[in-house]
Amino acid sequence: MEVMRQTKKNTFSLLDVNRHFQQAAVMCLRDDNMGRKAKEIDSDVVNQINNVRKEVSYSTRDFAIDYIVDQYQEEEMVIPYQYQRGSVWSSKDKCRFIESIFLGLPIPFMFMSETSEGRLEIIDGAQRTRTLEQYMNGDLKLSGLKKLDKMNGSTYKNLTEYYKRKFNKTILRVIVLAEETTLDIRGEIFSRINTTGKSARPSEVRRGIFHGTKFKNLLESCANDEQFNKLCPLSGMSKTRFEHEELVLRFFAYLNDYKSFRHDVDDFLTKYYSSNETFDESAFQNEFHRMLNFVERFFINGFVREGQKYVPRVRFEAISVGVALALRENPDLEPKLMNWVDDEIFYYHTRTHASNSQERLAGRVEYVRDRLLGKEVLPFDKNNTASSGIQRKDN
Repeated sequence: MEVMRQTKKNTFSLLDVNRHFQQAAVMCLRDDNMGRKAKEIDSDVVNQINNVRKEVSYSTRDFAIDYIVDQYQEEEMVIPYQYQRGSVWSSKDKCRFIESIFLGLPIPFMFMSETSEGRLEIIDGAQRTRTLEQYMNGDLKLSGLKKLDKMNGSTYKNLTEYYKRKFNKTILRVIVLAEETTLDIRGEIFSRINTTGKSARPSEVRRGIFHGTKFKNLLESCANDEQFNKLCPLSGMSKTRFEHEELVLRFFAYLNDYKSFRHDVDDFLTKYYSSNETFDESAFQNEFHRMLNFVERFFINGFVREGQKYVPRVRFEAISVGVALALRENPDLEPKLMNWVDDEIFYYHTRTHASNSQERLAGRVEYVRDRLLGKEVLPFDKNNTASSGIQRKDN
């Protein structure tokens, strides 16, 4: 009996072992299938990485400061406007940069790209290049220096010959992209690399990313329109940062899709920008100019508020989009009353803090639209931030 019990136990044990082997075999097959799928996924990832990396070909070069300035003056190094922002460094930024060179501090890499003409385009480093030229020409007087305060009030011309040579021969490291690097990759670099004293605005990044596209060319054409610049004056700094082009983008984006906007303005504008690979250029141009003609005819101060010099974004958005929306409903529109342009309600709608809200955006453009169309006005309630002050007759 003892032998039989032991044999029975051993029999059950062998069955258990056999069952475990079967389960293990199934799991191995599953693992093998998963492994193959994982390898396929890994292969896709590797291929994608390798393909994109092939698009980026560059070399690292060391250029002396006097060589960079000389090449820039000879236009052998050029600043392509589509990646840059005009001269946006303040005098303080420039002086701190020059001080950093004299102190021997590490200077961030500059990024350039070879062109088919044999020149180098400065993708990132325009402010530094301009500052170096200005200083070496004797047009930059140092001020506000903390570490080298004895140099305050001096210019390049005040340096001894020894320090002129030392400054001139200071090496700056430059990443040079090969000529075959695509415009997309150059724009991507500009959007990712930010080594200057002032960050690139999202609007400036978009200019680099979408350079050369048909829609970008349309925005540029509209932004340079003489009538538009007269009706919508901007500060000198805003002009150097291509604010007119940004306003044109906002006009088209909000006019055609403002109801889809939620909160993130930059994301909304970038998506709208990229979605316009094909569009009716003539129709866009006509609607933009029809809006401008209407504003010039019926808005005494154009987009400017009475007593102000420049036009804030929210006011431009409200008037331009509101006018265009009204003209879509009534192309022959001739408003009877325009005294609301500087009233309390419109001022409330166009205060700067109200810009990044879907409700406020819709409120201000529809307020202008409905005012122009002669809709009935509701009493304005300051405590009701959702109130547009307008009641549409068709509501």
